[in-house]
Amino acid sequence: MPRSVTPDLMVVMLLPLMVLVQQRPFSWSYEVLSPGCHLYPFNVTIRSDRRGTCRGTHVAFACVGYCESSAFPSRYSVLLASNFTHNVTSASRCCTISKDAKVKVRLDCPRGRRHDDIEILTARACRCDMCRKSRY
Repeated sequence: MPRSVTPDLMVVMLLPLMVLVQQRPFSWSYEVLSPGCHLYPFNVTIRSDRRGTCRGTHVAFACVGYCESSAFPSRYSVLLASNFTHNVTSASRCCTISKDAKVKVRLDCPRGRRHDDIEILTARACRCDMCRKSRY
């Protein structure tokens, strides 16, 4: 004879699942898990020379991911203008920085000496935009 599931048994069965859900990292967000174009943090290390006598680190952001692009047969006017060599037209979009900011990185040197702060650029916002060769 099959056993029925009582409320007490249901709690015992769901408890391990609840523990697993609660142990996920809090830093996850829907944006990170979804496809598209997003900010991505990475560590930047700046050195004063090849030996790294003075160095500083900072977390900067880049834009990573992908954007929708498409290709389709060219219009007849485009075919005529290109002498029938441009038979496919593409509309490409790239993940790129839409807002940036300057951040200061302080170089720490031995024996307490300090160098001036160095400014670097970091992304603050990303978007899908027309691909431009000059950007890459």
